[in-house]
Amino acid sequence: MPKRFPSLSGYGLGWSTRQRITVLATGFAVLLALAVVVALLTGRTTAGDSQAAAPSSGPSSSTSASAGPTASAGAGSVAKPPQLADPVAFAKAVAATLWSYDTRTTSRDQQLAGMRAWLTSETKYADWSSIAEQVPDPVLWSRMADEDQYATATVTEGHYPSAFKQALADDPSAITEAYVYAVTVTGTQQIAWKKGGAGAEDRSVTLAVQCRPNANCSLVSIAPRVVP
Repeated sequence: MPKRFPSLSGYGLGWSTRQRITVLATGFAVLLALAVVVALLTGRTTAGDSQAAAPSSGPSSSTSASAGPTASAGAGSVAKPPQLADPVAFAKAVAATLWSYDTRTTSRDQQLAGMRAWLTSETKYADWSSIAEQVPDPVLWSRMADEDQYATATVTEGHYPSAFKQALADDPSAITEAYVYAVTVTGTQQIAWKKGGAGAEDRSVTLAVQCRPNANCSLVSIAPRVVP
């Protein structure tokens, strides 16, 4: 069985101190102030890992997302970002795209270019490295292509993490600077390769999405760990 996309939970390993400081300085202070997130980051540091901040800023009330989108990479191109103003709906679309790929018709460079189109244009907040690291390196992508490997994704649920909602309750004005929302999404990734190979995995990810008033949402970052 060929190797699959790297685990999302591995993102952030090996970050330099400068990179961590940069992320911490770009609008994620609210979530970092919460004990649950601090505990997660402390755990990474204790283990000798570098950390990245889970994005912060939140909505005035929580939003539960029902069964979400299904994304397929079979068409040979990365899905374009939808014109959505709802953070949860947009985050679900992001997750479906992150968990979908098709090495039969899409090159690694095309995959990266397609994903970059989802990134916020506000460079102060954009964390492209956290997104690009979800794509396998050129050698692994080539091996996956040799096996005609592709994946589709079904998103089943999206919600604002409890820590995020508490952060907003503690400081309702925090959202108005960057309008960055933390959203945790769950779903299933179906993977297939030649000669009938197939498998499925449950997936979860916490995303930071930016949804300014009167504007479409965009992707900011992928958190180093899933925040419930």
